Amino acid sequence: MNLFDLNKVAQAMVAPGKGLLAADESTGTIKKRFDAIKVESTEESRRDYREMLFRSKDAMSKCISGVILYDETIWQKAKDGTPLVKLIEQAGAIPGIKVDEGTQPLPGCPGELVTVGLDKLAARLADYYKQGARFAKWRAVIDIGKDIPSMTAIHVNAHALARYAALCQAAQIVPIVEPEVLMDGDHDIDRCYDVTKRVLNKVFQELRIQRVALEGMILKPNMVISGKKCPKQAPVQEVAEKTIRLLKECAPAAVPGIAFLSGGQDDEEATAHLDAMNRIGGLPWKLTFSYGRALQAAPQKAWSGKSENVPAGQQAFSHRALMNSLATKGEWKADLETKKAA
Repeated sequence: MNLFDLNKVAQAMVAPGKGLLAADESTGTIKKRFDAIKVESTEESRRDYREMLFRSKDAMSKCISGVILYDETIWQKAKDGTPLVKLIEQAGAIPGIKVDEGTQPLPGCPGELVTVGLDKLAARLADYYKQGARFAKWRAVIDIGKDIPSMTAIHVNAHALARYAALCQAAQIVPIVEPEVLMDGDHDIDRCYDVTKRVLNKVFQELRIQRVALEGMILKPNMVISGKKCPKQAPVQEVAEKTIRLLKECAPAAVPGIAFLSGGQDDEEATAHLDAMNRIGGLPWKLTFSYGRALQAAPQKAWSGKSENVPAGQQAFSHRALMNSLATKGEWKADLETKKAA
């Protein structure tokens, strides 16, 4: 493991004004997204859509530091034969890869899940590195409900996250450690705070046990936020303050950066929360975004599977990327949402 090089990649992933595009939707997930815009999900249509994003020059070169890819995508070539990985690199961004293989029910813990995919991961990482991937992602899912999460679910998922991270660093790949406490449910923001604190403390305990170098990783957590079904939704400033307070308690300063997931928030909501956190200032880590739907919902709708709509889709993507770029610097304003990206 060359920690200097890992840290260099990690720092580039959270470069000022830039964040990550999570384009790693599974085949099943992107089919649902395409169904919503009445586009058939085929290998070709998925390729065309992602090529449209990666060829959005303004967004990719100015606002996107890296792209998380799905296994299918990292091997694909654009219509002109250029590997999609090369398109990302030519834009000045870093290719990354999702390496977990989804979730399965956790035995003995009704309603809880464990992420799988550690078997043969070392070999897969070596192949991905050869293909150009310099960082990876593994998502653990923690739900909040009656009597859950259990300590068992937190421990098992934290252990797997740390094992994955150690394997990544051994393969000279920066791990994105993503313990997602879901915002589904009717819990309030304080319940989210308590559960996320338990999860992050356990994750960092496991990372230390498995000798993961914190300087060579990125944390991708949920924000401290009210559940979607909670009758009282916490305002933007409360979300920002409680998220920062929690991270100061749980996230060591050695971690180069924190790239938040949007977790089902609306586009502008995710941007507003990130902006409010960066306005607080005086933080030991860089705060940025690692958004999927919050960056892609608008361009997907504008594109709608039609080649003549590619410029409109790219403009929509560039606008959302710019809004989140501004949020990483605490410079976003709501009235900017009505203006087109430059």
